[in-house]
Amino acid sequence: MSLITNSAVLAETCGRLARHPFVTVDTEFLRETTFWPKVCVIQLASDAEAVAVDALAPDLDLTPFLDLMANPAVVKVFHAARQDIEIVWNLGKLVPAPLFDTQVAAMVCGFGDQVAYGELAQSICKVTVDKSSRFTDWSRRPLTEAQIVYALADVTHLRDIYKSLRDKLERSNRLSWLDDEMRSLTTPATYEQDPASAWERYRHRARKPRDLAVLMELAAWREREAQTKDVPRSRVLKDDAMLEVALAAPRTAEALGNLRAFPRGMERSRGGADMLAAIERGLARDPKTLPRIERERRSGSNGATVELLKVLLRQVSERHGVAPKMIATVDDLEAISGDDDAPVAALTGWRRDLFGAKALELKHGRLALTIERGRVITLAWQEAPSIEQAAE
Repeated sequence: MSLITNSAVLAETCGRLARHPFVTVDTEFLRETTFWPKVCVIQLASDAEAVAVDALAPDLDLTPFLDLMANPAVVKVFHAARQDIEIVWNLGKLVPAPLFDTQVAAMVCGFGDQVAYGELAQSICKVTVDKSSRFTDWSRRPLTEAQIVYALADVTHLRDIYKSLRDKLERSNRLSWLDDEMRSLTTPATYEQDPASAWERYRHRARKPRDLAVLMELAAWREREAQTKDVPRSRVLKDDAMLEVALAAPRTAEALGNLRAFPRGMERSRGGADMLAAIERGLARDPKTLPRIERERRSGSNGATVELLKVLLRQVSERHGVAPKMIATVDDLEAISGDDDAPVAALTGWRRDLFGAKALELKHGRLALTIERGRVITLAWQEAPSIEQAAE
């Protein structure tokens, strides 16, 4: 089996790989007990070879690998790229580009939402990927032959999957449909773990400005602690406890310790004191400087419209062979139901051509849905001007 543990061999191998138009990439990592992912193995393949890199080998210099990831002449092919790219970002503060994510491409090619690598290997390559080594401890050394075989399979079949999907996208003139997703995946901000932004994943839990101000300070404190100690966020403070503290905003150690979800005794620790200080910072913030509280959108009186838009989305998805999630999200549909000019992707570019314009027609009664031979179809009301015409 081809396992690289030597810096000179890695440099020579990456030099060969750089002469090919694309390389397939995957990683094996651990994250159960750390904040930052711990990369253990890196797999790379071109049409000519496939190698596994022991990222934990003593004194191994990964610079040639990072140089390859930054090489603009080589397309980097991943499946479900985000976690792998996060690893590259943490190693070298760079994002691989140009990039091709086969999971995203498969959504445009009619394979459904978030299709697994094994499903694509079965469908396109007609092989069954052995997943028996998937949950092994990749940090233990030496690596077994079965582990290396498993790791290499994740990049060897990916070569044929990439070529098949790319050919299909080119033939259907849909390659540009991936641009938005690739742009998001290659944006450094996607991978930067800024403590000041940690509150955003809980933005809908704040009911009023005071809640939001305290939550922002507590989430930032927890994020800094987790990053500094390199432990999962839950090791510092679980989500339910943090949210309970933010909403209750206790100002004494006794009040903090009386909260139901709060870990017993933590109120008397340095962490407890830090949380009380964070609460005070939050309470002292000027409400005018806070981000606007966005309520979770509820369908409300637009519920019927949203349900019809869901049916239309499914009809369009099936007709054109594109995963629904790639075209529009439920949030998009709720936004469209209330605003013809909602700032959502479904109303721009190819998505508008495919679905967005029809969604507006349906919303305004200029398009009808009906059943024909067991399938949903659309019927346009010819006597009414279209939304696009009315806007001209």
